[in-house]
Amino acid sequence: MLNLTGSNYHRTVQYVGYDLTAHIDAGDNVLAAHLGNGFYAGSGTEEDRFFWPMYEDNTYVRYGNELCFFAELHLFYEDGTHDIMHTDPSWKVRKSATTLANIYASETHDMRLYPSGWTSPSFNEAEWVSAKPLTGPRGLLRYQSQPPVVLHDKLEPVSTTTPRPGVVCFDLGQNASIMLHLAVEGPAGSEIIVRYSETANEDGTVLMPDPLFKDFETKVYSKIYLAGNGAPENWRPDFSFTAARYIQIEGVSTEEGLGLPVVRSIHGRHISSASTRVGSMKTDKEDVNALIKASHWSLSSNIFSYHTDCPQIEKFGWLEVTHLLAPASQYVFGMEALYTKIIYDMIDAQEPSGLVPTMAPEIRYMCGPLHDTISWGGALCLLPELLVKYYGSTWVIPQVYPAAVRYMDYMKTKERLGGLIEHGLGDWGRDIAWGNLQANIETAYYYKCLQNTEMMARHLGRTEEAEKYKTWAARVYDVYNKELLITDDESLPYNYYTSRDNIGQRDCQAVAQAYALQFNMIPAEHISSVQQAFLASVSDNRIRSGELGLKCIFETLIDLQRPDIVLAMARQEEHPSYMRFLRKGETTFLEFWQDECRSKSHDLFCTIHEWFYAGVLGIRPVGEAYRTFVVRPPYDSEFKDVEGFVDCPYGRIAVKFSQTAEKVVLNVTVPVGTEASIAIPEKFGSSVKVLRGDQEVAADKSGQTLKLKNGGYFIEFR
Repeated sequence: MLNLTGSNYHRTVQYVGYDLTAHIDAGDNVLAAHLGNGFYAGSGTEEDRFFWPMYEDNTYVRYGNELCFFAELHLFYEDGTHDIMHTDPSWKVRKSATTLANIYASETHDMRLYPSGWTSPSFNEAEWVSAKPLTGPRGLLRYQSQPPVVLHDKLEPVSTTTPRPGVVCFDLGQNASIMLHLAVEGPAGSEIIVRYSETANEDGTVLMPDPLFKDFETKVYSKIYLAGNGAPENWRPDFSFTAARYIQIEGVSTEEGLGLPVVRSIHGRHISSASTRVGSMKTDKEDVNALIKASHWSLSSNIFSYHTDCPQIEKFGWLEVTHLLAPASQYVFGMEALYTKIIYDMIDAQEPSGLVPTMAPEIRYMCGPLHDTISWGGALCLLPELLVKYYGSTWVIPQVYPAAVRYMDYMKTKERLGGLIEHGLGDWGRDIAWGNLQANIETAYYYKCLQNTEMMARHLGRTEEAEKYKTWAARVYDVYNKELLITDDESLPYNYYTSRDNIGQRDCQAVAQAYALQFNMIPAEHISSVQQAFLASVSDNRIRSGELGLKCIFETLIDLQRPDIVLAMARQEEHPSYMRFLRKGETTFLEFWQDECRSKSHDLFCTIHEWFYAGVLGIRPVGEAYRTFVVRPPYDSEFKDVEGFVDCPYGRIAVKFSQTAEKVVLNVTVPVGTEASIAIPEKFGSSVKVLRGDQEVAADKSGQTLKLKNGGYFIEFR
């Protein structure tokens, strides 16, 4: 069993129920399980293999020292009686043919040791011993509420090379989180090595470009011994997965007669959450479509039973991606159940001081800002609001609120200058790592977390406590503007927010303006001026942000209706540039703005996926669960044809947009129970025709918008 449920086993242990009715036969039956290491039992050691993290301080969260298994079989009879059979010492166990299992794609599997008929009633009990009772994990049993992790797309090799005798390399054509499927035929005892990589040398062999992580090139591999039964032997990893595009297999050939086992077939299966796929879109710009595809694969390759930031190197549950990518991922995946589970992970991970660490489950202990950063741990307060916004879901609030109160009390001890927070990672991913715009970013998240804690208190009817957090947030707002808003710089024609990167020096960075705008932290009289400052700071169309700042920059450019700037940023020749990734042959996004880096299936920069749907397809929710929503395609842009859909809780929202020099045409589907506000293009607003089916209807026009109830509409603006 590959454990991808990802929980703190000291506090929560998830279990799964199955209906076995169709699998029970008259007579004897066997209930069997295959166990291997996930994160629960940690990893052992082997001289030539990598076990995370071997290269630093060897800190690894081991919840238990031995594999354990618990099951109950409930039998319901026609006479109404009910029996329960459960695991106990009457069960039989034996060593697996998988003699090494590590979740970082290190496995050893000996086909010769595979027990024949072990799942049938006639299996040979002489080779098995009685199960040993264990004290298992101490966590509370909770039914797995998030979608399971399943296999999706099949990735066939697009090219095959043989760089040297006995080594065959395959290019799957698409980088993705995968489990490999391999069929090989050869003599008994033949040893086969399978290596995985997101980067390849010119001859097709696997490559880790980061010298600090060379172990992922040399010491992360699967080893298979063949049984030699005269037929192709099928193998796929039982307890591991990885991100890979390139596969290197050693000890084999693709041709007969070379004295080596022969590869009969190979393919990868994309592994990801079974969360419902809810959205799709395309444009008339092929480079934008290529970016949509790369972004989708980057997102999908990081969504399991928690949200990872990469499925190859770390597989950790870093928390910033959960709220940063919620607006992007909800357009294409049904995320309600998974985000709810992640909230429970954060509650489990919260420390006695109230601190919510940067990852949950806390698979590896970190320190300093890598352990304590509100733009990571603040997901505890941010996700409940996003669940309300996108799904109308409030039932987790009673569980979250006490933890949010404790976290805000903890953060209060970190305030500087009466309300600023600036001790964390800042705009991670800019200039490789961290160290900038902490006061702007982290104080904005502090302010939003306080507002959300107020929201939860009001939802629970705790009015007095809600007023406390309202007052608290207002104090932070005042300090933020006192310390960061510049209104007396006579050298610039606008007001702006400075950072505190260099104390005593003023600067006007796009990220600082975007955070103030998106978090509603600007006094009304200064909003227009700060928008001017923002546009001036992005006027050269260059990206100057990491993963946190990028989201607010794109959202601000949506608000200001400037798709031209986003496209110019994405298309830059040199980094930072999205298109440079694709020009270099990548099919997913890299971890940093570099040509080569350790991880190439990172979703840190997938906030552009939100821009695709909100800024190009033009769909943005307004009321809870899309009860009301806006449709504003990029009128007067280079896009001439855009179409796509999003399945919201009320049904499918579909938009098809086309424009010429004479007119703009929209086809819009509005689900039952919702209302759409269709933006009227300024250039073509003089003549409006709205058809519902074949019948022209009088749409409710309010200013520069049309209000439409449910139905399918054809709209023409001239």
